[in-house]
Amino acid sequence: MTMIALGGVIGAGLFVGSGVIIQSAGPAAVISFLITGVLVVLVMRMLGEMAVALPAVGSFYEYARLAWGKNVFVGDLAGFLTGWMYWYFWVIVVALEAVAGATLIQFWLPDVPAWIISLVLIVVLTATNLFSVKSFGEFEFWFASIKVAAIVVFLFLGTLFLLGMWPTESPGLTNLWAHGGFAPNGIAPILTGAVAATGFYFGAEIVTIAAAECAEPKKAVARATNSVITRVLVFYVGSVLLVVAIVPWSSTGIATPYVSALGAMGVPAVAQIMNAVVLTAVLSALNSGVYASSRMLFALTKRGDAPKSLAKLSRSGVPVRAILFGTLFGYASVVMSYISPDTVFAFLVNSYGTVAIFVYVLIAISQLRLRARLEREAPERLIVRMWAYPYLTYLAIFGMVGIVVAMAFIPDQRTPLALGAVSLAVLLVAYVARFFWGTRPQIAPMTLEAHDYSEL
Repeated sequence: MTMIALGGVIGAGLFVGSGVIIQSAGPAAVISFLITGVLVVLVMRMLGEMAVALPAVGSFYEYARLAWGKNVFVGDLAGFLTGWMYWYFWVIVVALEAVAGATLIQFWLPDVPAWIISLVLIVVLTATNLFSVKSFGEFEFWFASIKVAAIVVFLFLGTLFLLGMWPTESPGLTNLWAHGGFAPNGIAPILTGAVAATGFYFGAEIVTIAAAECAEPKKAVARATNSVITRVLVFYVGSVLLVVAIVPWSSTGIATPYVSALGAMGVPAVAQIMNAVVLTAVLSALNSGVYASSRMLFALTKRGDAPKSLAKLSRSGVPVRAILFGTLFGYASVVMSYISPDTVFAFLVNSYGTVAIFVYVLIAISQLRLRARLEREAPERLIVRMWAYPYLTYLAIFGMVGIVVAMAFIPDQRTPLALGAVSLAVLLVAYVARFFWGTRPQIAPMTLEAHDYSEL
């Protein structure tokens, strides 16, 4: 569970995408990752509090419903939006990572068509998830172990290099200010980078969904969320700090930050090593996407927010139809990436990141209200508590809403914001249709622990 949580936040975004932020903000990109990292740490603490109190299939989808108590309509709407937006995010990730994985594998197999590799990757990891939840856990443990090991080794070697304890000459810390200063382009790119970095951190919350299928959910979630809190900032902020200290931010090599940093240190076969590490990160995200989307869809069926037929379980307790439904969407998206890259696929790519921010805002609002309800009705469940409640919760909500508002003033982020809003509007229409022609909402009793995770 701890490795799933850590692996969830160490993805291809860190190894590759961080270069874009560094090119814009310079060495001050460290501040961008720190700002977003603090917000993610706060959200993970909120999730830890709720998941330990109420381990449930669907996690924050159920918490969004529970948080509103007798205000049935608002709770039902919040749950519907949270669940479907989260499902949408991960099925798009499945497609994106399958496409990215094909590109990486072509580094070694250039003659194999990319679309074939993409489909094979989805099929293999779908089969893994169909077998049993243990298969998902085992694969994710090893994927995460490789990523964590790669970051730890990089932190160790990079520190030795900067301290002058390495065979090749070290620039020390001069690269942090020698090329136009620490923040060469001002404050705006730092804030822009914080917005872009939001999607890089998304994924740690999977541990609260997996808690429902864990032997000791309370203990495992408490340990896993606490490990993320301390290590995510070290892995992200620490490694980015090393990169900008080793490689001048203005150099062309910063486009591939970790490859360039290892190259500057004289590490042999650096391209081969990093291609393998990034491929592991991609496969981990693909594996997580299949798992998270299927469990959220399974939870949606319980409240009438998705067709009941998708709730069918296999003998090993795996929601087979929910997995297949999500991967069918992934297959269609992969096909769109090759036949309609500039329209359908572009919409998917540009909308899913904003949807992730919407989910985090809803999680924070849920914790703000559910904590009050737990204190009234079941205070004994509050084993893990959010720090400085409610002030840090309000701070997190304000910070994430600020990111959404900032997107409207950043040219490169306006399209993702608009398309994310379109996705939200579509879900609102779907909810209205479900409300009038589907299952009517009911008050959510606080009995999740005995109801949900025993079924899997």
